[in-house]
Amino acid sequence: MRKIATQDAVGRPLGHDVTKIIPGSFKGVAFRKGHIISEQDVEELLSIGKYSIYVMEMPEGYIHEDEAGVRLARAFAAEDIDLVGPKEGKVTFVSRVNGLLKIRVDALTRINLTEDVMLSTLHTYTPVKPDEQVGATRIIPLTIPETVISEIETTCAREDKIIRVMPYLHKHVGALVTGTEIVEGRIRDGFDESVGAKVGGYGQVVLEKRMARDDPEEISSNIRRLKEHGMDIILITAGLSVDPDDATVMGVKQAGAQVVFYGTPILPGAMFLYARLGETAILGLPACVFFHKTTAFDVFFPRILAGENIKKEQVAALGHGGYCRNCEECRYPVCGFGK
Repeated sequence: MRKIATQDAVGRPLGHDVTKIIPGSFKGVAFRKGHIISEQDVEELLSIGKYSIYVMEMPEGYIHEDEAGVRLARAFAAEDIDLVGPKEGKVTFVSRVNGLLKIRVDALTRINLTEDVMLSTLHTYTPVKPDEQVGATRIIPLTIPETVISEIETTCAREDKIIRVMPYLHKHVGALVTGTEIVEGRIRDGFDESVGAKVGGYGQVVLEKRMARDDPEEISSNIRRLKEHGMDIILITAGLSVDPDDATVMGVKQAGAQVVFYGTPILPGAMFLYARLGETAILGLPACVFFHKTTAFDVFFPRILAGENIKKEQVAALGHGGYCRNCEECRYPVCGFGK
């Protein structure tokens, strides 16, 4: 492309989209790439500050921002991502599915260290829905050496995609409500309108709900029964405590489950428990799930639905961003909590 005076550009094709901005009311494309500039266009171009313009005259070995954006987007995104654009050189990533956004952050950082190339996304592990924008890519200048893009394509082809959405898997979910006072009817069971509603929000159904007194043997027996009935995930609601004789924790262990972690650097939800009984995931939910809009449950449940194998090192890292601000109007996951 060659930069020339706007008055001299009549009859020449635009080399890029031209954006028009009216503060407070409009921002959009006034002229598209490839538009043949007419005499009538000159005044409008001048009125939006375009006293010079780029016309198509590509240097040898260079490619236009639109082509570069499309090629980069295809290199970065997995098949569960739709590509929208290019628009003014930018290609936007849009989720096709209901699931969990997964970003290879180290690879994203490497891309952004490449001169004149940018890649921007939402936080990794953000729950997303179909048609939700999750990021975008473009080059910074109007043109770029083709070799820069081809080298990125070659590298990306050897690796996992940088951006993907892990769809939520359909799971058989069971629940175990513990508490002698609940079994005896002294306190109302609030599982359905709190935890149960959240489970439904992820497209899952609680297939079986059982109750148990604060007795390790009774708790372990009900856990084994839920597993025998084919539950992939067992949610246990209880007032988990740090006491060594806590009935829920003892019951989980007596059922034969392996505790992956008990306790998290997340507030609310510090007493969250995660265990495995064979292929069945067991989540021990502290009492905060009944009082707080968002807790550690909202961080870990989507990951398990997406098939993520949660490790202790990942949990430890969640201390950074694991403190909920308890906003008056909760906007999670449109915030940094649990990211």
